[in-house]
Order: sequence, then structure tokens, then C-alpha cells
Amino acid sequence: MENYLIGIGKRIKEIRKERKQTINDIATKAEVSNGLISRIENGRTIPSLPVLLHIIQALDVEVTDFFKGMPNTNGGAFIVSRASENHIIEKEDEAIGFTYKYVFGKQLSSIGFEAVLLEVAPGSQREKVVTDAYEYKYMLSGECTYIIGDEEVLLYEGDAIFFDGRIPHVPVNRNNAVAKMLVMYFFI
Repeated sequence: MENYLIGIGKRIKEIRKERKQTINDIATKAEVSNGLISRIENGRTIPSLPVLLHIIQALDVEVTDFFKGMPNTNGGAFIVSRASENHIIEKEDEAIGFTYKYVFGKQLSSIGFEAVLLEVAPGSQREKVVTDAYEYKYMLSGECTYIIGDEEVLLYEGDAIFFDGRIPHVPVNRNNAVAKMLVMYFFI
């Protein structure tokens, strides 16, 4: 996962240089500081989802084209972010009492976005479904197994998963407590 995230910065730098843009050009268009762009490009910090959206837009590249140049970390149809991999990130503004914890930095479309809270009760049942969106699920509490295609991934509190919703999928709660998750849909 870390190599993939460092790859985001390398990809930004690659596209910026191909288009003969300066760090200042991108920073101005994305409404962030030159220092932040530099730190992202050099793998010293990871952009938040909104910042990454602005940077990709500032690069004037289609989101799908941006990620086509990225390596796939596991060769599979999804990316899992484990709570144990989350870390404190440096933010641009000086603030006291604010801690920003990196959860996930993947973004595929600025065309449509939807966020919902999902509760999956123990023993709930549903067939696999497909959506016209990339889906990001962050486990707020409980445990849940995601079946994506023919694969199963067990997610714990603090874990996250990102996948193409066009692959048939279903969450399954095999525990005794309700599983709660934040769900974000990125429509393409």
C-alpha cells in the first residue's frame, strides 16, 4: 500500500513534467501551497481525497488516465487499507488539538460522489449486486466480510477497502454485532 501511495506523488510529478508545468502552476490551480505539492511529489506526505481531486484537475488529465499509469499493488480487483497502516499526516495549516489520520488516498472520479453510512446486521442476506461506481468502504465498527467476485476479504474496525462496483459484490456479517461503515461512491 505504501509503495502505491508514494506512486501517486511520482505520477503527479511525471504528468506535471510531461506537460511542462511548474510546481507553482499546479499549486495555484489546485489552491494549495508549493510546499505541499513538493512534499507529495517526493513521497513525504499523502494528499487527502479533496486535495488529490484538485491536483488531478489542475494537471488537466482525466482521472482514469491518471490511475492507468499507477501500478496495481496486489494484482487483484480491490485495494485494502488496514487500520494498522494508518498514520498521522502533516497538514499545511498550523493547528493545536487537531490530528489528521490518513485513512485512504485513492480517487477515481470527480464527476459524481455519494457518501452513506451502512449498517449490516448479523444474519443479513442479499445477493451480490453491481453499481456504476467505484466504491470505498471504511469500517467504523464491527467486522464484515466483503465478497468481491470470487474473493473474500475480512474487514475489521478501522480497515478500508476500495473496488470497482461493477464487479458483483456483497457484504456479509458473520458476527453477533452490527457492522457499521462509511460508504463512498465515485461515479464514472
